[in-house]
Amino acid sequence: MQLRDWYLGGSMNGEQGLAAERVEVRVLGMDCAECCAHVQRSIAALPGVRHVDVFLASEKAVIEADPGSVDMAEVRRAVEAAGYHAADASAPSDAAARQAQFGQGFARSALAVLGLVFAAVLLVVVAGEWLGLFEAATARIPWPVGAAIVLLAWYPVLVKVVRAALQRQVLAHTLMSVGVVAALAIGEWVTAAIVVFFMRVGDQVERYTAEQARRAVKGLTALAPKTARIEFDGDEKTVPIEEVRPGDVAVVRPGELIPVDGEVVAGHATVNQATLTGESMPVEAGPGTMVYAATTAELGSLRVRTQRTGADSTFGRVIALVEEAEANKAEVQRLADRFSAYFLPAVALIAALTLALRRDPMAMVAVLVVACSCSFALATPIAVLASIGAGAKRGLLIKGGKYLELLAKADVVLIDKTGTLTLGRPQITDVVAFNGVAPDRVLALAGAAERYSEHPLAEAVRRKCRADGLVLAEPEAFEALPGFGVRAQVDGAAVVVGNERLVPGIPAGAGLPALRDQGKTLLFVAENEAVIGALAAADTLRSEAPQAIADLRALGIRRIEVLTGDNEQAAAALGAALGVPCRANLLPADKLAVVKEYQARGHTVAMVGDGVNDAPALAQADVGIAMGAAGTAVAAEAAQVVLMREDWMLTPQVIRIGRRTLNVIRLNILFTGLYNLVGLTLAAFGILPPVAAAAAQSLPDLGILANSSRLLRQKE
Repeated sequence: MQLRDWYLGGSMNGEQGLAAERVEVRVLGMDCAECCAHVQRSIAALPGVRHVDVFLASEKAVIEADPGSVDMAEVRRAVEAAGYHAADASAPSDAAARQAQFGQGFARSALAVLGLVFAAVLLVVVAGEWLGLFEAATARIPWPVGAAIVLLAWYPVLVKVVRAALQRQVLAHTLMSVGVVAALAIGEWVTAAIVVFFMRVGDQVERYTAEQARRAVKGLTALAPKTARIEFDGDEKTVPIEEVRPGDVAVVRPGELIPVDGEVVAGHATVNQATLTGESMPVEAGPGTMVYAATTAELGSLRVRTQRTGADSTFGRVIALVEEAEANKAEVQRLADRFSAYFLPAVALIAALTLALRRDPMAMVAVLVVACSCSFALATPIAVLASIGAGAKRGLLIKGGKYLELLAKADVVLIDKTGTLTLGRPQITDVVAFNGVAPDRVLALAGAAERYSEHPLAEAVRRKCRADGLVLAEPEAFEALPGFGVRAQVDGAAVVVGNERLVPGIPAGAGLPALRDQGKTLLFVAENEAVIGALAAADTLRSEAPQAIADLRALGIRRIEVLTGDNEQAAAALGAALGVPCRANLLPADKLAVVKEYQARGHTVAMVGDGVNDAPALAQADVGIAMGAAGTAVAAEAAQVVLMREDWMLTPQVIRIGRRTLNVIRLNILFTGLYNLVGLTLAAFGILPPVAAAAAQSLPDLGILANSSRLLRQKE
């Protein structure tokens, strides 16, 4: 069972006040973007269908329709009418789908193979045309026999062309088929056979190209857990993953995949989360830790109480995002699609003019054969799928070519502070001691007094004590004073830890003004009413953030700005540390207003946040980038780019990916355009004969594949 089946199912989406039924169906046999377009149009014509997306990489159609209006039998007939196979979504495995596809296409394949054998032999004959073998073959084999050979090899293509014609659709093979008919009509059956041969070769090239584009997605789906070992009344039973329910306890042994998202209730293990976050460094998991499906328990065993499975799990959402990223087309892809719509009629016109002006049927055939409309359709999606698939393996989820293009064009980067640039939790950065008291004593007394406090600053004090190896005394008495601090009795001494309102008599100087200027929060420590020291707390900047900001500048980002709800002093200190402007005292609505402000001035804005309180700004930005979003549904929904781990170096990296992808797409389109221009010109003037034109028409697909495959190998 593939993951697309693992999370297959219906859902309800609101549209104009009415619920829409969502249905997914696997579509097999698609080789290029043109195939997807034909299937999409065929399904969209069914009654009740509101919207349909067809995805090449995941080989599926996602249909939104009026509730109860979807008849799966009608959907299958629509897919098959377009010339493809609709697989049963409930099939237990890919093997069943492949078997069905094999059974349906066996007869056609047998005929095609037989015809291709004859065509291959004829190719050898034609290759020796200059030796006179061409005329010899034509003279020795009667035209009816030659025509039968052509029809034998041409039959599978002809069926698709006729089906498309009945639906008022024109395929790339439609013009080539007209060329085959024309060649047969003037008695050039050998030429027709060679054209059909290269037509079939071109199909195989497109199929291989599409399969390479699917490779990254299939690599992810292969990682999906298929089964889970569940505890039942003290026993363990292995069940299919779709039978696991929230609350079930999954048992994970060393070296096994964790099958569900959930909380560890027993055991300890080192967990490799590379499949989810792209980070090879394992993390420690124990009771209370959240773990995620498709990650691996490398050392130790766990018992995990299930919270989410299948589509609802973090890994399921990752696959859904990657598979459906094709729906968000880049503007450059839309231009290519529009161009493709006019390309085939233009080629037909050129062929007609060639025949009318030059009176050369063979030149007309060459024009019809050399045109490569599929290469225009492949130029963008192959590059986009390569980047999205490769990025997903490294923990970078990009929701479509549209956002890759916008990343490439971004000239403003706005950054949330808390939890994005910083760790999101306060840390003790400085310990100041007064009147000759040792700093360790100040910290130890504060830690003991704060031992049972639930305040975030108290946790920061305790973390600092643990880091310094201090053993904390047990307080004999404890009192929390909300808004002020705590009082405690520690080893017979009255200890107070809190702000200036709770701890009077703070000595002047001692470096405290400088700490305040840095935006740090000060906690004062008093022992038996004598102030003995102060602790400075701050939300610590991520260590890699300064280098990441420098990398963004090196990429030519014109404006980088930090947005924070902190006070002016803290914002100024952060801005000085990073060398970037920093706006303070901002609410979520204020951050949204800043994004709109830059957009109104014509900028392309990328907003980086943690996906929680930044959701409005992330959604408004041209590209919202959610940082460290593993397991965070809000981030995955609000942002257009999801960084699965908390690593600031991923931000410039994802912008570089966008720029590289756009450059590859532009090169693909330029190459395809020039190739077709030269080919059509040579064919129209009789310089390129039909056989050479047929051989040439599949080369652009290989060029696009070779160029786009560079994106699969990029290191960062």
